[in-house]
Amino acid sequence: MELVADILLVAGALGAGLYCFVLARRLNRFNDLEKGVGGAVAVLSAQVDDLNKTLQSARAASDSSNEALGDLTIKAEAAAQRLELLMASMHDVPINDTPEPKAPEAKSPEKPDEISRPDVAEIECKTEAPAPGLMFMRRDRGPARAET
Repeated sequence: MELVADILLVAGALGAGLYCFVLARRLNRFNDLEKGVGGAVAVLSAQVDDLNKTLQSARAASDSSNEALGDLTIKAEAAAQRLELLMASMHDVPINDTPEPKAPEAKSPEKPDEISRPDVAEIECKTEAPAPGLMFMRRDRGPARAET
């Protein structure tokens, strides 16, 4: 009976040894730096480093763009203030000092080679009084007759 127990014990030890040998080979392939998970971990680690460098450069670029945009915003606000002052000073400009519009030149029927211009009296300039509170008024720019 002892012989049978010894044979079974040796067979179990050989089976466990073979099982450990197979597991060791699988673990070596699993941790292989080229094909296994170790390689995947190494590749992912390199990609994380690249992404960190890219993120830092993008952050630096966005910071510089933010500073430039802030400067441009300050300049735009200053220009807007100057424009507001210019528009406010336009209230002092007289409305009737605008030059009269030029009439289009037309050929006279008697002499087709000569160009004649209509008299200034024939040009009418319509101006409307601005409504109270309005900053700008619309003017008719088409040819018209002057009021006398």
